Amino acid sequence: MWDWFYKLASPPHFYRIASALEPWLLWTAIVLLGAGAYGGLVLAPPDYLQGEGFRIIYVHVPSAFLSMFCYVLMAVASAIGLIWRMKLAYSVAAATAPVGAAFTFLALVTGAIWGQPMWGSWWEWDPRLTSELILLFLFLGYIFLRQALQETRQADRASGILAVVGVVNVPIIHYSVEWWTSIHQGPSLAKLDTPSISGDMLWPLLVMIAGYQLLFLAILATGVRTQLLEREKNSRWVNDLLTTGVIGEAAR
Repeated sequence: MWDWFYKLASPPHFYRIASALEPWLLWTAIVLLGAGAYGGLVLAPPDYLQGEGFRIIYVHVPSAFLSMFCYVLMAVASAIGLIWRMKLAYSVAAATAPVGAAFTFLALVTGAIWGQPMWGSWWEWDPRLTSELILLFLFLGYIFLRQALQETRQADRASGILAVVGVVNVPIIHYSVEWWTSIHQGPSLAKLDTPSISGDMLWPLLVMIAGYQLLFLAILATGVRTQLLEREKNSRWVNDLLTTGVIGEAAR
């Protein structure tokens, strides 16, 4: 088992695996997103309180879920990098940050669009909204800190520490509607009893979340490969890829 783990941590081995999986992840994501969008926008009935406006959940909820998932992944990868000094772990963290920031921004924008007709306001300093905004700032802080430090090892360490420290915000986002008075609706899926959403509305949402997850993994595969090529540009395996034209063919 550990031999498999150490082999997976090898940059050239991971590069080959990511290259092979990326198209499968992408096309599966496209199929799921298409099916989920059709189910949510066409087949699902209107909500008895929010009418047709509820359908934005099929973008907002997956984006919000991925924003937290991305940050946890970035923090875990950073912790692994800090402890074992693995280039692959730092590459995963660095590739996750811009994607996580994009999902967080999308969650905030769709939340504002959803909130305006429901709350009568584009923005409220609600615990859930505020902590999600802080998450965006953490992603951006990680990205800008990496760019500000030219030495790779120093950038890895400084941004990694920020990612690990900032992960405390994720449970705050998740439990904020339970810990404090909030105008944001409570959990509908992550409950011990049955989800408080009807089945004909639920299955498209679950499909959309799965589609978003696979889309993220496809984008991550590309990002990590780019990071590895930059970090290992003077290594033999990268020169071999350049010699055989594999990188050029992938770019085309």
